[in-house]
Amino acid sequence: MTTTVKEILDAMQEYTPEDEAMIRKAYDFAQKAHENVKRYSGEPYFIHPAAVSKHLAQLGMDGATVTAGLLHDLIEDSDIREDEITKEFGPEVCFLVEGVTKLGKHKYRGAERHAESLRRLFVATSADVRVLIIKLADRYHNMTTIEHVPEHKRARIALETLEIYAPLADRLGMGRIKKELEDLSFPAIDPDAYAHALEVRKLKSKETETGLARAQKEIQKALVRKNIKDFRTEIRMKGLWSLHQKLKRKNDDITQIHDIAALRIIVPNIDDCYVALGVIHAMWKPLPGEFKDYVAFPKPNGYRSLHTTVLTAEAGVVEVQIRTKDMHQKAQYGIASHMSYKQLGKSANKGAFEKLSFPWIRDLVPALLHMPKKAPDTQNTELPSGSVQKNTKDRSAPSWLAELAEAHGVDEESEEFVDGLKRDFFSHRIFLFTPRGDVIDMPTQSTPIDFAYAIHTYLGDHMAGAKVNNKLVSFDTQLRNGDIVEILDKVSAKPTPKWLDYARTSMARRHIRSAIEEQEKKADANIEPKSKAEQKARKKKIKK
Repeated sequence: MTTTVKEILDAMQEYTPEDEAMIRKAYDFAQKAHENVKRYSGEPYFIHPAAVSKHLAQLGMDGATVTAGLLHDLIEDSDIREDEITKEFGPEVCFLVEGVTKLGKHKYRGAERHAESLRRLFVATSADVRVLIIKLADRYHNMTTIEHVPEHKRARIALETLEIYAPLADRLGMGRIKKELEDLSFPAIDPDAYAHALEVRKLKSKETETGLARAQKEIQKALVRKNIKDFRTEIRMKGLWSLHQKLKRKNDDITQIHDIAALRIIVPNIDDCYVALGVIHAMWKPLPGEFKDYVAFPKPNGYRSLHTTVLTAEAGVVEVQIRTKDMHQKAQYGIASHMSYKQLGKSANKGAFEKLSFPWIRDLVPALLHMPKKAPDTQNTELPSGSVQKNTKDRSAPSWLAELAEAHGVDEESEEFVDGLKRDFFSHRIFLFTPRGDVIDMPTQSTPIDFAYAIHTYLGDHMAGAKVNNKLVSFDTQLRNGDIVEILDKVSAKPTPKWLDYARTSMARRHIRSAIEEQEKKADANIEPKSKAEQKARKKKIKK
């Protein structure tokens, strides 16, 4: 059934009379343009853009974005051109529609062929992050009807969703859409594993359902006694893809997984979070090592919450998540929760809509387009060794995006570019500490070499040793969440080819290769070539 224009407007948090007029006009305009087009299911094509537009409204997006959701397929799937969209709806809406159209031009064929598509995605996002949010909403609705897509296309679309769009949603903090994209893709990727995860979750839920309901009531009574008001509790089920990944990490041992079903407590403020934590720990014994404070130390995507795992009489081992309403909103919708109607304001008068062109995304463009990069504004922080660390002043955005331009050099091959993105920025993360207490987030399995280069290139290039939790360790030691890492440096220390076997991140590997190449150049410059042939051979070796 087609979403009505009233349903779209009702889903919006707020809109002006001008927004309403534009959305109604776009609704009729798109419906007419797609009039004779059908989806694979046989339904009218207009069902899709109407659903996308409603989803964007539910995310709290502004009138221009909701309008662009209605029009996002016109350029690609109808005779409507850009100038007509600009004439009817203005340059801002046309800009968003064009951005989404460009993202759809490259079909995903796996990592080797996908680098250019990824570059286009980041370039479009650098101009206006709303382009990516529209694309995520578009992909979500397409995945809800993937069973109607021809079988030979299904796996490709699901793979792209799982490997690119779900991780992007996660890194933008959009937890709800990330989980749904993963679970909608899963059966098309591996039907047997999907069925297994579904059965495991069903059995585990059946075991704990009654006990969880009792535990939930006990928590509610205890919180009321502590005079916490205006709170709510709910039971959260783990996503099937996430469960599948965890089963693989735990060698399919279901007894090692405690968060298939979790209790979530949403309270008014941060103080109440810690009061509720005390209430939980007074009622039930917490499991050692299972408490995570993402309020004090947020995840790289901005996620904040308290997580504790307790042993209950009612439901056995249970994970409890505690957060404020604001934290919950941001956990569900991520970056979109920062872009409500009031925050967006009117950006149409800003050149190229710069108000929404986040500088931390814009930093990606020079490296991805093979352009020279402007030096960012920096502040200097003295390292223990006396060297200098450069930190960008703008920390208002997730650091992983700001790091992309630095982490992936312009000379990298396409496959390496994509693999590096997956490994460095779409992988599970750990939190590490410098001796001064600064928090550094890195991919799992990172080593002291990766940590050194994450702090500063000088520290990496002159690393002579490393201490983890005040104990000397080897360079290939895999760091664990919460480790305190100290890098020992020496002017005479230099990277060796062996370091490439130990480095986990693309940034570290790139710097190591660069340092080794520089060493070889200096060594060759000190040796007088015996002939022109030998001279050419040496140049060829350095180039390789």
